[in-house]
Amino acid sequence: MPRISDTPIPAILVEDVHKSFKLRHTHSIKETFLAAVRRKPLTTDFHALDGVSFSVAQGESVALLGFNGSGKSTTLKMLSGVLSPDTGNIRIRGRVAGLIEVGAGFHPDLSGRENVYLNAAILGMSKRETESRFDEIVAFSEIEQFIDTEVKHYSSGMFLRLAFAVAIHTEVDVLLIDEILSVGDEPFQKKCIARIRELHEEGKTLVVVSHDLDMVSNLCERGILLRDGKAVFDGDSKDAVAHMRA
Repeated sequence: MPRISDTPIPAILVEDVHKSFKLRHTHSIKETFLAAVRRKPLTTDFHALDGVSFSVAQGESVALLGFNGSGKSTTLKMLSGVLSPDTGNIRIRGRVAGLIEVGAGFHPDLSGRENVYLNAAILGMSKRETESRFDEIVAFSEIEQFIDTEVKHYSSGMFLRLAFAVAIHTEVDVLLIDEILSVGDEPFQKKCIARIRELHEEGKTLVVVSHDLDMVSNLCERGILLRDGKAVFDGDSKDAVAHMRA
């Protein structure tokens, strides 16, 4: 059964959330016509989430676990506001930053410097907040000498470094992380994880999705295991990983 936190006002509250998608079975007018003639269904409903409920206390670090299609990324996208539930409620207290599609707001024809301000604004930071953190963001990205170069000339690694550096330095209360800890080489990955640990120690609430089970069980204290759109386990992260591997 999903665990409901004892905290009077949780940072995140998910109540009986349902979410379905239409899966198309045809990809052209011809296929659609033939399917209609043969009376085959053109679409089917996929129930990504089926009555999921949980709460997350302020300052807690939680891993959403599950195999592909279990509903974890859908849950994270709903927490970020990218998707809305069909039924049920989601409530989040404080400013949220979602590291879900790193660099989604970057413009290739703008310089790295200009994109820092643009992406920070998309993530909810004021110009003054960005100015105060600009040097720290650039230093973290390790691409100082290219900061005034147009982003379209960046390598994919440089692009992701800068995008992650912006996201990880936003002033937030809740941080949502989806499969982006593979950014850059191993030293940079370790630095990213260390930064996330710092944010947690500062009292930020973390919700993490990753296929790296060992990493996520060490990064998060609690794990929620999703299977076929349902929460089937909620407890210690290492126990959740063991439950998933069983």
